[in-house]
Amino acid sequence: MTHSLPTHFAPAERTAPETLLRQASLFRDNPLVTLLDSVTDLVLILNSTRQIVYGNRNLLELLEMADAREIIGLRPGELFRCEHSCTEAGGCGTSVHCRSCGAVKVIMCALDNERAVEECRITQRRGDVIQAYDLKVVGSPIVLDDQRFITFAINDISHEKRRRALERIFFHDILNTAGGLRNLARMVLDEVPVNLKDETLLLHKFSTELVEEILAQRVLLAAESEELCVECQLVDAAELLRTVRDLYASHEVAEHRSIVVEAPEGLGLVTDPTLLKRVLSNMVKNALEATPPEGTVRMVCCGVGDGVEFHVFNPGVVSLEARGSIFQRSFSTKGMGRGLGTYSMKLLTTNYLKGQVSYSSCNERGTCFSLMLPAVLGVSDQTDIPTAPGKSAA
Repeated sequence: MTHSLPTHFAPAERTAPETLLRQASLFRDNPLVTLLDSVTDLVLILNSTRQIVYGNRNLLELLEMADAREIIGLRPGELFRCEHSCTEAGGCGTSVHCRSCGAVKVIMCALDNERAVEECRITQRRGDVIQAYDLKVVGSPIVLDDQRFITFAINDISHEKRRRALERIFFHDILNTAGGLRNLARMVLDEVPVNLKDETLLLHKFSTELVEEILAQRVLLAAESEELCVECQLVDAAELLRTVRDLYASHEVAEHRSIVVEAPEGLGLVTDPTLLKRVLSNMVKNALEATPPEGTVRMVCCGVGDGVEFHVFNPGVVSLEARGSIFQRSFSTKGMGRGLGTYSMKLLTTNYLKGQVSYSSCNERGTCFSLMLPAVLGVSDQTDIPTAPGKSAA
């Protein structure tokens, strides 16, 4: 190895060139190479001094290299021209900036025989031009010929990061606009002439529905990207059902249809009210769409053991062909561009509310979507269902 060099983080020492070539030769005809060449990620194999001894086919094609020997001995930051890889004599991993680098952290963990996953941001410099990348990196230890190596996989998530940033800006701006429109409609309701009252009520109704739809989409995207926060509080089950009923009573899908709430007063549960309202809203909207004119949708809740159950009934019947796919993403019996409602019920209930959602459908009783939740989110052995504020248990 080279003589000791100063470093601010990872060791700077490097392997002697002749040893590097011997290590690289271990991977020329190794069955592992065939496997790594078939994966879609960029994959490097590093030795104990974090130097490259192998790069898979995807990596070489990306770098437009015909000969893998061009990258032997480099460290990952040097290969990708990280702007910090040349600030210290020790190279990649030795600058003060490397202390926060996800790639170096992953490699150091793998050298300690631990698999690690991190996000890594690299600013690549080519002359006077810089380009930023967001990467997901995975490091795993392997042993070959009694020598320690690291498989280092790289996945470019820059497009995903940009999309999320644009989504956050979009939802912030559009909610401000839609919310402002709704608030303005509410303010002028008492001021407009009688002959414009109906139109103003419609404006307020449609703007409220618009805000709800935008919020629903934002919640779904946050849930799918595992960025959704759960905020628990005591919820009055009957009151929440009435809120959802009132929200959809004037919705276009409820035209010539009625919504009935059957719920005991005082039944409470500790959960996230926003997410629960979102699931129940999807259940009710789905039920209204399946209900013929003059039909009725029933919303029911009850305490069962150490949990609370919600049921939404409608007279429609799910076809036999659709029954196995109801909760799949983008599946819909209503045409293209639909199918997120039932999927979001399952996603929010399972991953965030820690409950179960199911349905039954038959010609005799119609269709019932059921939601089973713990009385207290996060407490599995809770036996008493809490009472809502100011209420007594029914």
